[in-house]
Amino acid sequence: MVVTNAMDLFNDPFFIGFNRELGRLNHLHKTNSQSYPPYDLLKLDEDTYKLSLAIAGFTKDDISVTVDNGTLLIKGEIVDVIDAEVVHKGIAGRKFVRSFALGEYMEVTGADLKDGMLHVSIDRVIPEEKKPKTIKIK
Repeated sequence: MVVTNAMDLFNDPFFIGFNRELGRLNHLHKTNSQSYPPYDLLKLDEDTYKLSLAIAGFTKDDISVTVDNGTLLIKGEIVDVIDAEVVHKGIAGRKFVRSFALGEYMEVTGADLKDGMLHVSIDRVIPEEKKPKTIKIK
C-alpha cells in the first residue's frame, strides 16, 4: 500500500474501526477553522488540561458547554434587547460554536466564567482496570 498522506494510513484494513474516528476528526477540523473566539490550551500536568476562551460580553446564560460522543462543544449567542437607537455598534457579540475532540478517557470536569474568560477543566480519568498493575510473584 502506498501512503500519500499520513491520514491514508488509517484507511488500511489493519485499522478496523478507525475510519469512523478519522471522519469525526476531519469533520471537527473543518467546522473549527474559525478564529473566534480566541482560545488557549494549557497542559497543567500529565493528566490535567485547561482550555480558556476569551468571550468578553457573554454571560453564563449566553454560553453552553456540552460533551457529546467524545466532542466538547462550546456555543455562545447573545440575544440583544436594546431599548435605544443604536448609533454605532463596534462591539462584536456574534454567535459562535467551537468544538474540540477529546482523547480517550478525557473528561470535562468543570467550567468557570470570570472576567470575560471561560475556563474549562479537562482531566484524564483512567479506569482502575486500565491502569498498569504490578503482579506479585509468589
